[in-house]
Amino acid sequence: MWHLAFMTVALTHRFTVDDYHRMAETGILKPGAKVELIDGEIVDMLPIGPFHSGSVYRLTRGFTQRADGRWLVASQGPLQLGESDMPEPDVMLLRPSEDDYTSRHPVAGDVFLIIEVADSSLTFDQNVKLPLYAKAGIEEVWILNVPQKQLEIYRQPQFLGYESKTILQNGEAAPARFPDATIDVRQLVG
Repeated sequence: MWHLAFMTVALTHRFTVDDYHRMAETGILKPGAKVELIDGEIVDMLPIGPFHSGSVYRLTRGFTQRADGRWLVASQGPLQLGESDMPEPDVMLLRPSEDDYTSRHPVAGDVFLIIEVADSSLTFDQNVKLPLYAKAGIEEVWILNVPQKQLEIYRQPQFLGYESKTILQNGEAAPARFPDATIDVRQLVG
């Protein structure tokens, strides 16, 4: 006698960027909901503490002062990476756009630099978002690693990650494309 064993398999429904926008438009996602679309899944983000928000303000101010029309500074705004990814990096340096991205969200080709301020989100930023950015071809990503008080600089994207990683705890850092736009690392890491 033969016994057939049936295995239950959980299937996950993946959402597209269009689905994500429709959910926001129809109220399924509440206004102001702190979520991101990552690999087709809607991910709740943790509340932002004062050091995190202050770091974003500091970075935004510093890069805005140095921009001289070369880039647009965006903070905690959406970035469309393909059909199933819409992360919201803490800070982005974007190519200037005539309409300041009012007609579309920025895409990978618009990004000079992404900065993630990582306190409680460190593991997620390093293991989920960083490979996502590399796969999309984002040329440079910084992770302000709050627990270890260091700035991680990633450059030279490959399909599965970044070829170059530099860790700084003091000194100055600048985007590779804009070496004159220096930021004091010690001031950033507190």
